[in-house]
Amino acid sequence: MRMKRWLEWAAVALAAGTVAAYAGDWAVYRMRGSPRATVTVNSYVTIPLKGRKQEFDYQGTYEAPCVEALFPRDGLSPCWRARRAAAQGMTM
Repeated sequence: MRMKRWLEWAAVALAAGTVAAYAGDWAVYRMRGSPRATVTVNSYVTIPLKGRKQEFDYQGTYEAPCVEALFPRDGLSPCWRARRAAAQGMTM
């Protein structure tokens, strides 16, 4: 019985924390004037070769728009996530 109550309490606390973080992020995002930025992304194409080898062809760079927030806003990815994925590949 104790374990069930503890799990229920933990689930409610986790849900409340998530809602509070999302609402706080939204408030800070709006107070800062909906800040946006761009991240330079390197693009690659991976081509499979014989013998389980791969060839990587550099396709160039492009500027990807992002928002300075913890969560996605206005259909854009957060900049911290875009910076972590600054090299994007495509397999043929």
